[in-house]
Amino acid sequence: MTLLNIAQTLLAVLLVVTILFQGRGSGLGSSWGGDGELYGTRRGVEKILFKVTILLAFLFVLISIASLVF
Repeated sequence: MTLLNIAQTLLAVLLVVTILFQGRGSGLGSSWGGDGELYGTRRGVEKILFKVTILLAFLFVLISIASLVF
């Protein structure tokens, strides 16, 4: 396997994990037994997790295009 394939596989796994940690319509606290308060904005860990997911998706697309070119 080339370095690009390894990076793409690692990014894919990390992207799946970060997506699974995001609860649909509920707070991150409700994933571990919290009361699941609903609010309109992301705060704290949820905001960081959201931004990391976007970054990982962007990197995954870049690595995918690079592996097609090289």
